Amino acid sequence: MPAYDKSDIQRRMAGATEALKSDLVGLRTGRASTALLDPIQVEVYGANMPLNQCATVSVPEPRMISVQVWDRSNVTPVEKAIRNAGLGINPIVDGQVIRLPIPDLTEERRKELAKLAGQYAEKARIAARNVRRDGMDALKADEKKHEISEDERKRHETEVQKMTDETIKDIDAAAYSKEQEILGK
Repeated sequence: MPAYDKSDIQRRMAGATEALKSDLVGLRTGRASTALLDPIQVEVYGANMPLNQCATVSVPEPRMISVQVWDRSNVTPVEKAIRNAGLGINPIVDGQVIRLPIPDLTEERRKELAKLAGQYAEKARIAARNVRRDGMDALKADEKKHEISEDERKRHETEVQKMTDETIKDIDAAAYSKEQEILGK
């Protein structure tokens, strides 16, 4: 059984790109988005739950997020979780509804967020290169076990490098467009 699996490598490289895209969605651009609250965990009923499992999150206007908490006893834990999430948003509690006005981003904060987007992209590039290394190692192992010829190994290595280049191009494009969005260009 050959160690090299092209579909596994493609899946893992796509995974690196998807992970980056989900990281980038969480970065604030000055516009309200329900995705901002996706990573928030709330401690309710003695367990940690995603915010969207104990409240309805909506965007009633471009600079406001509304969180409708289902159970009145969870309003305080939800507010605390949002406040401690480090989003720079001050929750306003109104009964069972928590309003989150999205403040304008300062130039300094925009630069920080753009830098963070770059860090996320670098993490994704490293993940893609690790997948490439695993693929190359698997090909060398297959050749050593005489399961594939040297020519096959070289052809597959070119294939893996091409997948890596395409993945890194996708990563760079996603990061660049997010940086432009953050910087308001």
